[in-house]
Amino acid sequence: MADSMTLSNAPDAGFAADGEQFLTFTVQEEEYGIDILRVQEIKGFTAVRPIPNAPAYVKGVINLRGTVVPIVDLRSRFAMDIEEYTQFTVIIVVSVGDKVVGLIVDAVSDVLNIPKGEVVEAPEMGGDVDTTFCAGMAKVGEKLVLLLNIDKLVNNEAMQKLEGAA
Repeated sequence: MADSMTLSNAPDAGFAADGEQFLTFTVQEEEYGIDILRVQEIKGFTAVRPIPNAPAYVKGVINLRGTVVPIVDLRSRFAMDIEEYTQFTVIIVVSVGDKVVGLIVDAVSDVLNIPKGEVVEAPEMGGDVDTTFCAGMAKVGEKLVLLLNIDKLVNNEAMQKLEGAA
């Protein structure tokens, strides 16, 4: 994979006429998807400058062409086991309001067109399972893709604290 790939925010005419496009990726062998229109860039993992007193899931910031970008590790955000980053680890830069945030994921999988009728609400799991970040689920072939709500995934209060520290 190239070091960095920029994605156009313009929808492909006709491709998503009956659905939405999602960038899918893996975190600890689970498949997730985010709205492709929120993705600005996919880049190989680079060193992150730690920020003192940041939430554990915020690994720090990077300088992306003059813009300070907070970096969120999705393994940590989802309370999964933390592993070393590999050559497949990437940062997906997404727009959240008028800001950008980087998401560390294990690997990018594909861009999928998922018809609106194929997206179902995530079931309530009860107990300790938090479905706050889940916008829905979709079955694509034999795999189940959990679609994430970026706005809920990235705690704006934590990001605002980071902006002051950076």
